Amino acid sequence: MNITVNDVSKIYGTNENKVVALDHAAMSIHGGDFISIMGPSGSGKSTLLHIISGLDTPTSGNVLYDGADIHNGSDKALSAFRRKKMGFIFQQFNLLPVLSARENIMMPLLLDRRQPDEDYLRELAEFLGIGTRLNHLPHELSGGQQQRVAIARALIAKPDIIFADEPTGNLDSKSGGEVMKMLCDIREKMNKTLVIITHDLQIAKRAVRQFTIVDGVLSEAV
Repeated sequence: MNITVNDVSKIYGTNENKVVALDHAAMSIHGGDFISIMGPSGSGKSTLLHIISGLDTPTSGNVLYDGADIHNGSDKALSAFRRKKMGFIFQQFNLLPVLSARENIMMPLLLDRRQPDEDYLRELAEFLGIGTRLNHLPHELSGGQQQRVAIARALIAKPDIIFADEPTGNLDSKSGGEVMKMLCDIREKMNKTLVIITHDLQIAKRAVRQFTIVDGVLSEAV
């Protein structure tokens, strides 16, 4: 799946209250890419990720997935497309506290009324080191284990692309390093496209293609 971001801007407010969160951003993402987008807080990097993934709409410009504008359709169709084609990992683990790890992982499939692939779930859990923790509630897991559950949830529907927004932001350096290694391994072994938003230079440098964003202006390192 190829993604093209064409001259995308995002503007909030008007006149003296006008804020340009994204300023004519353009980029391409190809199948199997490993991309990092680095910038300080408030630079527009999360806004860019939200627009690329269809969680937000641009003020101008468009985002094409294999030539089709993802913002040119119904919200219902876009939501279904996201559930099937995209996986999301956030700084906050966003696990439902009353559900077990297994139930949290299965949530994207249940929302799409799809039957779980039990063999794939077991394979995923073992790969992420949470095979013995699937029946535990989130509060019974460490931060690193909770993020691994979140990664499994992002992968359970077998998406083409993974979007990770500050995935190690709530973890200590050891757990963060382990999570990043897993993400790199997942991208390589499962042939996933991986886009990581970060303010950490060491994380950004792991990517094959590196972008920076400052005051809404996006540029690719060469």
